[in-house]
Amino acid sequence: MISMTLADVAAAVGGTLHPAGDDGAETIVSGVVDTDSREMAPGGVFVAKRGETTDGHRFVDAAVAAGAVVAIVEQPVDAPVSQIVVADAVSALADLAREVVARVRTRGALRVVGITGSNGKTTTKNMLARILEGEGETVAPRNSFNNEVGAPVTMLRVTESTRFLVSEFGASRIGRIAELAGLVTPDVSAVLMVGLAHAGGFGGVEATQRAKTELVEATRPGGVAVLNADDPRVAAMAEVAAARGVEVRWFGRSARAQMRAEDVEVTAAGTSCTIVTESQRLPLRLQVLGEHHVMNALAALSVAGVLGVSLDTAITRLETVEIAERWRMQPLGSERVRIINDAYNASPDSMAAALRTIAQIAGPGERKVAVLGAMSELGEQAGEEHDRVGLLAVRLRFERIVVIGAAARRLYLAAIGEGSWDGEAVFFETQDEAYDYLLTELRDGDRVLVKSSNSAGLRHLGDRLGESFS
Repeated sequence: MISMTLADVAAAVGGTLHPAGDDGAETIVSGVVDTDSREMAPGGVFVAKRGETTDGHRFVDAAVAAGAVVAIVEQPVDAPVSQIVVADAVSALADLAREVVARVRTRGALRVVGITGSNGKTTTKNMLARILEGEGETVAPRNSFNNEVGAPVTMLRVTESTRFLVSEFGASRIGRIAELAGLVTPDVSAVLMVGLAHAGGFGGVEATQRAKTELVEATRPGGVAVLNADDPRVAAMAEVAAARGVEVRWFGRSARAQMRAEDVEVTAAGTSCTIVTESQRLPLRLQVLGEHHVMNALAALSVAGVLGVSLDTAITRLETVEIAERWRMQPLGSERVRIINDAYNASPDSMAAALRTIAQIAGPGERKVAVLGAMSELGEQAGEEHDRVGLLAVRLRFERIVVIGAAARRLYLAAIGEGSWDGEAVFFETQDEAYDYLLTELRDGDRVLVKSSNSAGLRHLGDRLGESFS
């Protein structure tokens, strides 16, 4: 974070300062800002957030021991540290992020990018960050820090010398992206796709579209919206951009796209294609597995172009990205038995994309094995969407379909109903049962996909399998 006095911080968050030291309100803070005491460092600001299972006020002492010089609290605590008392700690975190980013904008040449979409946010964020890091100091979220806590925590990592802030925006409800993006008013926004991820929480894909449109609405007038030309729901956001005085840049596979991909080829070594613009045709060889990541790459290249990075330079940097993120199409195991651990999250779209990737990379004599768990937050569409995944796995001729957990049982039943009844599809209640089965079932040449929503926890099973067959 930039240097600020305790008085400045208190004013930014609308809180009451209770200084602990002799310097009082003039004490300078410039360290990390976080709600996790384990992330504290000397000079840090600890935000005591109340959670569903714990209360940050219990960890103020731990934060102080780690170096925090001030705690933002909702009630005073008995701890040897200056405290700023606020009505709501999460709101205070957002207010501080807004103030810090605004100050950096007035002092330098900070450019802010916002990214959203039902799938691909984290991968695109990582790709773009890799490109921009070669241009100057770049701040981007760790992992999937895209909610009301993670997004402001990321924003608060900017310094006076930061050139680029890349923010990833998720949404738990209508209005959330508007609130988060409104903290920074992005210069460039990118909307990747509108799908069924979290549709249950929103009440349908139309509501999801409305939520994602909020990022375009939050883009500053005169800024640029980078939109998926192949997704009709995203393409419709161009009207909103025009009304806001925001320029539109298109990416995709169709001829309409100003940044498009042709000749896409997926292999076990990665994904290659030709990047085509109005004036250039350049090869791209991604190390990241999966045809669906081509769209993420196109979005990252489009944003980088808006920010002044030449296409050949951006491609060179993009080709150094080895994996999208841990637990996202992450190759584990060995060439003998290759485990693809893609179980950080799952939606109908990402399930289908991952299954098709395994079907594309499996060579002659190599079995395709799908280890699948539940997709969460689909609401009333959950049953039908699990059915579709089961049908797709059979139609892609997966030799083994291993389904885990009661919430995914309908996927198994759909596979059986489609004709996978001769031992190809099996069901287990627990990961341990599935692990024991797979230890004896997997053989040389198998290509294994492990895929589920985060809540199903199959990413840990993927790690176990990767270690066992390394």
